[in-house]
Amino acid sequence: MSAAVGTTSGLGKTPATDAAAQCEEAASRLEQASAEEIIAWTVERFGGDLLLASSFQDAVLIDLAVKVKPDIEVLFLDTGFHFPETLAYMRELGRRYQLNLRIEESGLSSEESPCGSAQCCELRKVVPLQRAIAGKAAWITGLKRVDTPERADAPVVSWDAAKGVAKVNPLATWSDDDVDAYVAEHGLLRHPLNYVGYISIGCAPTTRPVAPGEDPRAGRWPDSDKTECGLHL
Repeated sequence: MSAAVGTTSGLGKTPATDAAAQCEEAASRLEQASAEEIIAWTVERFGGDLLLASSFQDAVLIDLAVKVKPDIEVLFLDTGFHFPETLAYMRELGRRYQLNLRIEESGLSSEESPCGSAQCCELRKVVPLQRAIAGKAAWITGLKRVDTPERADAPVVSWDAAKGVAKVNPLATWSDDDVDAYVAEHGLLRHPLNYVGYISIGCAPTTRPVAPGEDPRAGRWPDSDKTECGLHL
């Protein structure tokens, strides 16, 4: 990943050690950049050889990305266990933004590795993401350092060795208050479950609303020590 912005050659043909070093250099250079600047750099660097993965918890990353690249490919991993409100929200944002939306499903029945079971996230999220990202040079995520302890040191750009692509986190330095402020300032459509206490929104069987002042991620996998689905590990 050279300093020259504008090249669209991917890192897929670059040895992993070189790709990791180039990503580290880019992360240092872009640490103080705005989210929109990071997205613009990513698009200039990789062109159409990338995708944006969204859980459709909110519209912030999508709103930022389509300003830079209106036809950016947006990936939604449909586990089969999402809230109906999440699916309706996804469809509405798809309509409003005219999204180039790609929906990946696991192909499993609801009885196979059901939500909350040991292999559910692996089979319904990680494997479909690997399938969708195959052949791409980079993926953009909505990961923030404040989300979980495991994400506290996440760089804005890194080499995702497990997937063989560059990983870009334009919102890495944002706080939850930054997200709320952006939503309010730009009048973004909120997820309907936000109004009844759901802040961090995953699959219905493993997500609960949180109380005022409670950690936003406390509603994910309640009564469990699990904090990550595996996409970012």
